[in-house]
Amino acid sequence: MTIQYEGSQIIMLGTGHATVTRCYNTCFLLKWSGGSILVDAGGGNGILSQLEKSGTSLTDIHNMFITHAHTDHILGAVWVVRMVIQLMRRGNYRCNFTIFSHDKALNTLQSICNLTLATGYNSYIGTRVLFHEVKDGDAINLEGGTSIRCFDIHSTKEKQFGFRATLPDGVDLVCLGDEPYNESNRQYATNADWLLCEAFCLYADRETFKPYEKHHSTALDAGAMAHSLNARNLLLYHTEDSALPTRKQSYTAEAAKNFTGRICVPDDLEVIDISAI
Repeated sequence: MTIQYEGSQIIMLGTGHATVTRCYNTCFLLKWSGGSILVDAGGGNGILSQLEKSGTSLTDIHNMFITHAHTDHILGAVWVVRMVIQLMRRGNYRCNFTIFSHDKALNTLQSICNLTLATGYNSYIGTRVLFHEVKDGDAINLEGGTSIRCFDIHSTKEKQFGFRATLPDGVDLVCLGDEPYNESNRQYATNADWLLCEAFCLYADRETFKPYEKHHSTALDAGAMAHSLNARNLLLYHTEDSALPTRKQSYTAEAAKNFTGRICVPDDLEVIDISAI
């Protein structure tokens, strides 16, 4: 049964980094009255289970945004494409399905689909499953009155885009991807109602998890960054999974040392009402 909602929501389908085993890789569904967009899909067909557990049908998702081509973000997209095409072939998916990303991620997804999907499936790509390339600064207008501005996060590891979404209820949400904020993107990231930021681990655990060697942030860093960008609400994801029962409390407490706004450290499948700002 599809979740009923009013206003805008985030459903966190996964909250962990690439090698977690106790939660799913970071991906989420952004929903508003009149539309939605799936942002990344994790590293495998676990995305299908997460969507099912959340009460979300693929027939209700018409758009997807892929931040980058790392395995824990793009391999689940192959399963989404496969299942959407299967629904189309059965006559159960009436509209088109559009995937937004930069050229590197789209080319990677196209190659995997060409090599792995069953005969006849790839004919839907380009006709019903649409790959929409975006470039730095491009704007996207989605169903229901949501607009998205895409930006290159200037990753040192893998080409990656984030975005700033302006929702029909006036909420501005910024997704920074899964690497530290780059000051060149201040025009896109400042004064957001919701700032979504990776926090690989606690600063207190930096010697254990080595976030800086992997070009990631800590919860302490994320709090300082949210303060500098004048965010109203901060959401932390893409974390390690060694202590999930205490993650919400410990990450919130550390980020709060530098940020006085609301801090959200969601669990997998948690629903966050982002209209209440």
